[in-house]
Amino acid sequence: MMADVHDKATRSKNMRAIATRDTAIEKRIAALLTGAGFTFVAQDRALPGRPDFTLPDYRCVIFTHGCFWHHHDCYLFKVPATRTAFWLDKIAG
Repeated sequence: MMADVHDKATRSKNMRAIATRDTAIEKRIAALLTGAGFTFVAQDRALPGRPDFTLPDYRCVIFTHGCFWHHHDCYLFKVPATRTAFWLDKIAG
C-alpha cells in the first residue's frame, strides 16, 4: 500500500468530487440507448459489479470503463506527466 500524499480531510474532499454516476459518457450512452428505443436500467445494484446499464429485455449489460483507470491499451490512455512511476504502479494494482 502506498502512503497518501494528502491528509484525510483533503483526500475526502477530492474523492467526493469524483462522479460515480451520470458522467458525460454515461449520459451520452443513455441518450443513444433511449434514441434507439432500448429500455434500460442505470447503475443496477442488484447485479454484481453494478453495470452502468442493464438491458433486461436482452439480458445484456454495458460497462463504461474509462481509459485511465482500466488501462486497456487504448490510444486514449495517457501516462500522467508528473509522478509517472506512482501512477503506473497505482494503475497496475
